[in-house]
Amino acid sequence: MAEAIDAAGSPVELMRDLGVGEFTKLPAEYTNWIEEQRAWRESVALADQSYHMTDHYVEGPEALAFYSRFAVNSFEQFTPGTAKQLVVANPSGEFIGDAILFNLGDDEFLSVGAAAAHNWLQYNIETGDYDLTGEIQGRPVATGEDPNYFRFQLQGPDAVDVMAKAADDPIPELGFFNFDTVSVAGHDVQLLRHGMAGERGYEFWGPYEHGDDVKDAVLEAGEAYDVRRLGSESYQTANVLLGWIPLVVPAIYGDELREYREWLDVGSGLLSIGGSFESDDISDYYFTPIEVGYGHIVDFDHDFVGKEPLRADAENPAREKVTLVWNDEDVVDVFASLFIDGETHKLIDMPHPRWVACPYDEVRKAGEHVGISTDKSYIYNERALLSLAVVDTEYSDPGTEVTLVWGDPAETENPEVERHTRTEIRATVAPAPYREDKR
Repeated sequence: MAEAIDAAGSPVELMRDLGVGEFTKLPAEYTNWIEEQRAWRESVALADQSYHMTDHYVEGPEALAFYSRFAVNSFEQFTPGTAKQLVVANPSGEFIGDAILFNLGDDEFLSVGAAAAHNWLQYNIETGDYDLTGEIQGRPVATGEDPNYFRFQLQGPDAVDVMAKAADDPIPELGFFNFDTVSVAGHDVQLLRHGMAGERGYEFWGPYEHGDDVKDAVLEAGEAYDVRRLGSESYQTANVLLGWIPLVVPAIYGDELREYREWLDVGSGLLSIGGSFESDDISDYYFTPIEVGYGHIVDFDHDFVGKEPLRADAENPAREKVTLVWNDEDVVDVFASLFIDGETHKLIDMPHPRWVACPYDEVRKAGEHVGISTDKSYIYNERALLSLAVVDTEYSDPGTEVTLVWGDPAETENPEVERHTRTEIRATVAPAPYREDKR
């Protein structure tokens, strides 16, 4: 990574206009993305998460001490059969990445998520003095290799009933983010009480070669409930309802992390950036764990990398994560530009506009910069286009009116962006998560 940045001239020059890679091996739609979105609200939906995330396997007697050192959250009550959000920061308290961490027992741990957190943890395993080992399995869609595990998610108001019907035996009562072994289609499956899009459900995984049997059993059990499989488009739209920002620029480009970037392979660490926000300073693309919504899990009663700078941010946060509800009329005007003479505005691909890994669109108030809009999706169930944003605290109250600059720079070289003229879209601040969490 360090060599690639030096050759490009700066991190921003390296990351801008790269386009976006393939998200997963699944089709964009199994039926229709509107019906797939409706399923998680009205009945039940099955998502396949087997191909788009990285896995990090860690084993050893000092694993919990290691996680405690590099994660912002506490591991005091982290017992086998439980899972938790894993959040890591750089020495300046800025956000590097997150993942879901599973305590498998016998000093064995598995975390699942984007590569940024896993790369940072693996580097510190290899260069630190800890009695443990670690191994990363890259995103199967990128490596071309089969995943070690299938990973499915069942969500919606009928998810619990469908899972009970699919299981060979009665399923155990599980608290949120607890997991246990159940049998489905004669195979052992790890069942996690979870959910997405604010709806209750399960995540479950097992050896990849058993995936088709388990999937078929769940789909058969769900027939009476009108189960729908989620394609890659509808699956990605759930994030905006949950209030989870899937990817931001990891804060790894400061001078103090030069040795890390020399270790980091550019192929596993590089993300693309785009959108209307422009800065030559890569640190302007950083957030803190608190700004992306993890303030409630930061534990200052233990020592961790970035603790003191993050404490200062917690005491006086400059920005806050919110949902932006895009103005319907302004969104329609973007589409209307396609049907009249003259320059057109940047197309809003429905339901999940995605032309870079890390979209950064400028948010303004009275013409002044007040924040960044990130992941965005149209949600049929809400009849609204929503995005997750980090805005100055002064403008974070629900109901605040702001504007969003829509369109990339005119000189963009991203092959996935058409020629267009920028426009401004009005938006209203709303809470994040956007709706009541029923998980």
